[in-house]
Amino acid sequence: MNEIRNFCIIAHIDHGKSTLADRLLEYTNTIKVTEGQMLDDMDLERERGITIKSHAIQMEYAHGGTSYILNLIDTPGHVDFSYEVSRSIAACEGALLVVDATQGVQAQTISNLYMALEQDLAIIPVINKIDMPSAMPDEVEDEIIDLLGCKREEIIRASGKTGEGIPEILDAVVDRVPHPEGKADAPLQALIFDSVFNSFRGIIAYFKIENGTISKGDRVKFFNTGMEYTADEVGVLKMDMIPRQSLGTGDVGYIISGIKDSKEVKVGDTITQVANPCNEAISGFQEVKPMVFAGVYPIDPADYENLRASLDKLRLNDASLTFSPESSVALGFGFRCGFLGLLHMEIVQERLDREFNMDVITTVPNVSYMVYDKQGGVKEVHNPSGLPDATLIDHIEEPYIRASIITATAYIGPIMKLCLDKRGELINQQYVSGNRVELHFMLPLGEIVIDFYDKLKSISKGYASFDYHIDGYRPSRLAKLDILLNGEPVDALSTLTHNDNAVTLGRRMCEKLKELIPRQQFDIAIQAAIGSKIIARETIKCVRKDVTAKCYGGDVSRKRKLLEKQKRGKKRMKQIGNVEVPQKAFLAVLKLD
Repeated sequence: MNEIRNFCIIAHIDHGKSTLADRLLEYTNTIKVTEGQMLDDMDLERERGITIKSHAIQMEYAHGGTSYILNLIDTPGHVDFSYEVSRSIAACEGALLVVDATQGVQAQTISNLYMALEQDLAIIPVINKIDMPSAMPDEVEDEIIDLLGCKREEIIRASGKTGEGIPEILDAVVDRVPHPEGKADAPLQALIFDSVFNSFRGIIAYFKIENGTISKGDRVKFFNTGMEYTADEVGVLKMDMIPRQSLGTGDVGYIISGIKDSKEVKVGDTITQVANPCNEAISGFQEVKPMVFAGVYPIDPADYENLRASLDKLRLNDASLTFSPESSVALGFGFRCGFLGLLHMEIVQERLDREFNMDVITTVPNVSYMVYDKQGGVKEVHNPSGLPDATLIDHIEEPYIRASIITATAYIGPIMKLCLDKRGELINQQYVSGNRVELHFMLPLGEIVIDFYDKLKSISKGYASFDYHIDGYRPSRLAKLDILLNGEPVDALSTLTHNDNAVTLGRRMCEKLKELIPRQQFDIAIQAAIGSKIIARETIKCVRKDVTAKCYGGDVSRKRKLLEKQKRGKKRMKQIGNVEVPQKAFLAVLKLD
C-alpha cells in the first residue's frame, strides 16, 4: 500500500491534460504512443479534440530504488462534464493542477481546484506548454502562487509536446501525494466510480478499494442495492483490462460478475463481501442535479423500447444523465432527459446515434421552474405542457446561477452588455493579474441554456472562460409561448420564456418555421400565441395548379368559376390535411440566433 499513488489531472478546457497524460504513459513505458490523446478512445473525443469521459490507467515507475504503482485518472475540462471530475477526485489522494502557460488561470481551473481541496487532495501545480513562443511562465507562476499560496519552487514547468518536466512530475507524485490510507485486514469496502456495458461480459464496474482485499471467485454484495454476485474476474486497468488473482487496499481496478441489468449498478455504491460485510457504505458522491431538460423521442414510434434500453446502457457510462418517460401529442412516446448543459445534450444525442443507431428528435431545451398555486402548493415543472392553468398560478420561480467569467480587460464592455441583455446583474469584479479580470454575475439559468457560451466565446475571441454554480430560485414573470400550425398547437415547440422576450422569440420562431416547413396543397398559418392572444403570424402559401390556363380569352365568369371550384377543394383539403414538421425545423428553432 505504501507503494501505491492514486492521482488525477485537473485543468480548464484545452490546457493540455490528455497530451500530458500521453507523455507520462510514454515515459513510464506503459504504452507506445502512436497518436495524440491515447486515453480518449471514443471517436467523438478524437473528432472534437475534447475529453468527455474520465479514463483510468495504471503505470509503474521506479524512484529511489523502489518500484511504485501510479494510478492516473485523466479528467474532462468542460463545465458540462464536471460530475466526471468530482467522481475521479473521490478515487484519488492527489491531483496535478495543470495551467496553460499562454493563458494562465481560468474559471474551470479555479472550480476544479476547489473541488479537489474539498476532498483534501494534495495539489501539485504544473505549468504546461512552456515551449510555446507566447508562453508567459513567470506571470502564470505569480497567478498560481496567489491562488494556492504555495512556494515558487513547488511549481513544475513542463511541456506535454516536448516531454520537458515529465520526470519532475512523476517524482513529485511519488514524494508529495500521500499513499492510500486503509486497513488491509478490515472487511472489504470498495467505491464504484464508473461502469461500462460490454455486450459479451455484461456490466463492468470500476472501483477503488478503501479497505480490505478482493479476490477472483469471492461472493460480493453491492451495499445500496443489496444484490449479491460472484466476482468472475477482477483486475487492473491499463490500456486493456489486465486480470489479477486479487487486489488489495488502495488499488484501482474493475470487476466482472455477469450483471445484465443496468439498474443494479449505481455509481457511488460500495462493494463488500457476503461472508464478512462492512457495517456502512462509503459516503459516495452527491446526487447530480441536471440543469437542462429536453424531450428525446424516437423518429419511428416502434423504436421506443430500443431507445429505453439505449439510454439505460448510456447511463451506466454517463452517470450524470437522468431520464423519465413522457408522451407528446405531436411526437408520441419518448423520454424527458436531464443534462448538465447544452454540450452534454449534444454529446448524448451523438452517442445515441453512433453507439446505438438511434435516430431521435430532441425538443427545445428548458430548465426546471417552481410553480406556486393560489392554495400555497408548489410543483416542479420541467416541461411547458406540465404548467397548470394560468388562472390557478400565484407565481413562478426560475433557477438563478452565480457565474464567474475571467477575461482580458479589453472585452469587459461587450461581456457586460451580453450578461445584462440576458437579465443578469453584476455582483462584483476583481483584477486577477495585470490585464485579466474576474466578473461575478447573477444570471437566470434559462437565459444561458441555449447560446450564451457560444456568444461569450465569439465576443471575447475565445479569451473568456466561464464557470457557474446554481444559486437558488427567484420569482419571475414568465409566459408560456405556444406555436400553432393551422390552429393546432405543436407541443414539442412550446417554450417557457420571460415576458419581455416573448414577442421577439415568437416572431423569430414563426419566420424560421416558414423557411423550413415544406409547402402543401393548402395554406398553412403559423402562429405564436401566449394563452389565447396571438402575438405573431406567418403564412405558407399553398402550391397551386394554374386552373385558368386553358381559358383563352372568353368571359371572366368562366375563370372565376374554375378558381372558386379550386378554392372549395383547397378548403376541404385543409380540414383533413395535417402538417408534418421536419426534424431540421426542430433543430433550427434550437439554434435561433
